[in-house]
Amino acid sequence: MILAGILPGTEEVGMNMKTILVVEDDAGIGSFLVQAITQETSHRALLVTDSLEALKVIPEIEPGLLILDYQLPYMNGIELYDRLQGLDHVKTIPAIMISARLPLRDLKNRNIIGLRKPFELEEFFNLIEKLLA
Repeated sequence: MILAGILPGTEEVGMNMKTILVVEDDAGIGSFLVQAITQETSHRALLVTDSLEALKVIPEIEPGLLILDYQLPYMNGIELYDRLQGLDHVKTIPAIMISARLPLRDLKNRNIIGLRKPFELEEFFNLIEKLLA
């Protein structure tokens, strides 16, 4: 279920504005991240709360960055990332995985940046800007 966010085309888009897809099953955390991203960066964010919904919306929104929780319903964040790599237009999209327990070897093998919960928002925003620069 899409819970929060700004869909492309619903506001005037700046030259450098990109869409960030947040996949987080805890709606409170996900909504907080979306609000923080939209208030503190020049990008828009969209929240979905499970892997299957992410697979449905990605072709429609063409995100510039994926923020994935590791522990998700239906498939974990690594399995979702692997499924997304089968889509041509998603292969080059950077990803940040957030979780209290990160599968470090899996992240390294896939070139995914890991961010352990709880994390500092400044570090989070810096990563976003670095990956979308």
